[in-house]
Amino acid sequence: MKLYFAPGACSLAPHIVANELGIKIDLEQVDIREKKTKSGGDYWAINPRGQVPTLELDNGERLTEVPALLQYLSDQKPAVGLAPAAGTMEHYRMLEWLNFVTAELHKTFGPMFRPTTPEEFKKLTLELIGRALRMAR
Repeated sequence: MKLYFAPGACSLAPHIVANELGIKIDLEQVDIREKKTKSGGDYWAINPRGQVPTLELDNGERLTEVPALLQYLSDQKPAVGLAPAAGTMEHYRMLEWLNFVTAELHKTFGPMFRPTTPEEFKKLTLELIGRALRMAR
């Protein structure tokens, strides 16, 4: 398998999960601004959405979106117990959290990495994220 990633992006999550599960994956860095792989490939041809991560399976199929990749990887070694068993309420709660992080929390982090974002905004953003996580418990 090959994981297309960008440093500092959410593509770190499947890399961590693969490592935790002992799944060997090849890594290919992507310049997400230029849409080029480190080896010079056109990333648009790999993922028409142009976003990382993309997981290329050994049979050539590709998966995108962090929750799908995390679920796929954990399904490869279910005995490890990284994800709750499919069909259980715990499994669906895990899916709730993965989608909440993807849809709601993730979008708030972009400005945190821009040098032009005022420090006051960054501080407020972190406070709001903390509040949302406390409310979700």
